[in-house]
Amino acid sequence: MEIAGEISLSDDPGATMKKWREIFDITQVELSRHLGITVSTISDYEGSRRKSPGTAVIKRFVYALFDVDNLKGGQITQKLMSGQKPAEDYFEVHEFARGITLKDFVELIKGRVITHADLLDQKKIYGYTLIDSLKVILEMPFNYFQKLYGNVNERVFIFTGVSTGRSPLVVIRISQNKPSAIVLHGLDIEKLDKLAIKISEKERIPLILTKAGIDDIKEALNKI
Repeated sequence: MEIAGEISLSDDPGATMKKWREIFDITQVELSRHLGITVSTISDYEGSRRKSPGTAVIKRFVYALFDVDNLKGGQITQKLMSGQKPAEDYFEVHEFARGITLKDFVELIKGRVITHADLLDQKKIYGYTLIDSLKVILEMPFNYFQKLYGNVNERVFIFTGVSTGRSPLVVIRISQNKPSAIVLHGLDIEKLDKLAIKISEKERIPLILTKAGIDDIKEALNKI
C-alpha cells in the first residue's frame, strides 16, 4: 500500500520504482520475466524515458515485487512486516448491527453527493472505515490493506486529512477490492481534484463530501 502511494505521489515515479525494485533485490530481468514485458520497458520507466506510469502499471509493479520476493523465500516481505505499527494507527473499522442504504448513510453524515447519486437507493452498506489519508497512503504496510474492509466489502471509506481527494482515489483505483462509496472529509468542492471525480465515475463508486465533525459522524453511525 505505502509503496503504491509513494510511487503515485513521487515527483520522479521511475526513480521510486527503481528504488523499491532494488530494496527487494530483484533484477530488471527477473521483474520483466514475471510481468511478461521486456527489460527495456522496465529500464525506460525507471529512467523516466516513458511517461509516468498509470495506476494499472503501478498496481502490477507492486504486486510483482511481492510475488517475486515470495518465490525467493519472502525475506524482504517479512522484513518490511516486522516492527509494524498496529492497524489502529492508520484506520478505524466499524461494523453496523444492520444494513442501511447509502442514501440513509449520506443523510446521517450530512453529506453532499458528487457522483452516482442514482446508486444511493440501490447500494446497501454494513459498515464504514475511518481512514487517516496521509498515513494510509504514505506509511501503511501493504499487507494491511485488506483489513480496511473488516468483515464485508459493502462499506464506506471515510478519508480524513484530504487536500484534493486525488491520492485516496488513485489508491482505490489500483486496489483489487473496492468500497461501496468514498467520503472525503472536510474538503471544499472547489478544491476537489478532477481526476478524483473521473476515477469515481469510471469505477462506479459514489463520491461524497462532508464537513460534519468527525465525532458527530462517529456518534451518528455507531448507533446503527
